[in-house]
Amino acid sequence: MKKHRLTVVSAMHYVRLTYRSVLFVLLLVTYLEYRFNAGEEITALLDKRPPILIVLWVVFALEMTLRFFPSRFESPGCQKQFARNYIKSGNTDIQVNDNNATVLVALVWICFNGIFGALRMMNILDDGVMILLCSAYSVCDMICILFFCPFQTWFLKNKCCTSCRIYNWDYAMMFTPLFFVRRDYAWSLLALSVALLVRWEITFFRHPERFSESTNEYLHCQHCTEKLCMHKRQLTTLWQQIEAYTAERIKKLKI
Repeated sequence: MKKHRLTVVSAMHYVRLTYRSVLFVLLLVTYLEYRFNAGEEITALLDKRPPILIVLWVVFALEMTLRFFPSRFESPGCQKQFARNYIKSGNTDIQVNDNNATVLVALVWICFNGIFGALRMMNILDDGVMILLCSAYSVCDMICILFFCPFQTWFLKNKCCTSCRIYNWDYAMMFTPLFFVRRDYAWSLLALSVALLVRWEITFFRHPERFSESTNEYLHCQHCTEKLCMHKRQLTTLWQQIEAYTAERIKKLKI
């Protein structure tokens, strides 16, 4: 099988996965130290260390702000909303078959996070858990893009991230738990993520032709700048080779 190098867009995904994973581990260690040693909670520590809080806020706020503008370093999945990326196919039959599934995804997500929200309001969970949940979501967001997406597989049935109907929902979904954290920095990130989602939905309803593979050639494979499907196939092949090698080694050990 021919090997394909990572594109710049895909490499950026791995950069985000790396620093988000590191952030999650650091927050988890800090939270566990607080729980076991009766120290200060994460929010109190962040309040006392403004530089850390500022850096975290700026990183995610910058990520979201850049999504409002066209960029060649972003996934085609979120860039299809812009007029410059609309390449007329000559077909006028707009087909977006997963609209009903988006409603289901929204309901599932709200109900799922509503459980954590209810537990927070009853003081069973604290702000630290809600922030950890956001950090875990941020890592899962990159896992969905790079390896496996349950929303794509179980709900939307889209071919890849490029044609994903809810691509720009990611930050709003990521920061949902911050609704229950009464801090200005938390609500400002949530507000920015919701603004990103609202802009996406307004664009969809005003220009659905940009979101349809049948009317927008930008969504066709030849225009893709990610090539994650090739990368995922390489990972699948590697995993199959590892399984075959492991099985062969076990077989020899049994002889």
